[in-house]
Amino acid sequence: MKIIIIGATGTIGKHVTKLFESKHEVVKVGVTRGDYQVDISSEQSIKIFFETIGPFDALISTTGKAAFKPLEGLTGADFKMGLDNKLLGQINLILIGQHYINPAGSFTLTSGILSDDPIPGGTALSTVNGAINAFVKGAAIELKRDVRINAVSPGVVEDSPSFFEAFAGHIPVKMERVANAYYKSVMGAITGEVIRVF
Repeated sequence: MKIIIIGATGTIGKHVTKLFESKHEVVKVGVTRGDYQVDISSEQSIKIFFETIGPFDALISTTGKAAFKPLEGLTGADFKMGLDNKLLGQINLILIGQHYINPAGSFTLTSGILSDDPIPGGTALSTVNGAINAFVKGAAIELKRDVRINAVSPGVVEDSPSFFEAFAGHIPVKMERVANAYYKSVMGAITGEVIRVF
């Protein structure tokens, strides 16, 4: 399979890449590193990328930025950053990528635990993550040619200790479990699902 991993060099992406690359052709994509570079907040950047890469079998997105700050300090600009990047950026990977993906291919996006279990300072992320989950459920019933779509929603991961204090009482999730959630999405048969890894 030809599998595109957006965010391949990031905290989660590097583990997902390692899991797939021994048996599949993996196209590693980042903002500044990887085989190709793409800015998911730019439709033009995404279009150029898909034109360059051509047909593929699966796309995994492990990328996306959103503000993490207390509600009293949040501004519309803070929300817009997450909406333009983590939400609309990942959505545009589907809106544009659906015209390049092979029949019976799959898309996997990344949301996160804050859609289900919010924490102080995480309102913007909770909002974006919930919207990603809703998009996946809606898109699943409309994608053509047996193309599937899911989201992986991980808890705070073991490789991100700087976030542990903010996630009081949360048990960090093993990277192996997180990576295998993406494997389930790509190699399994489910669609329209949010794969929660808490």
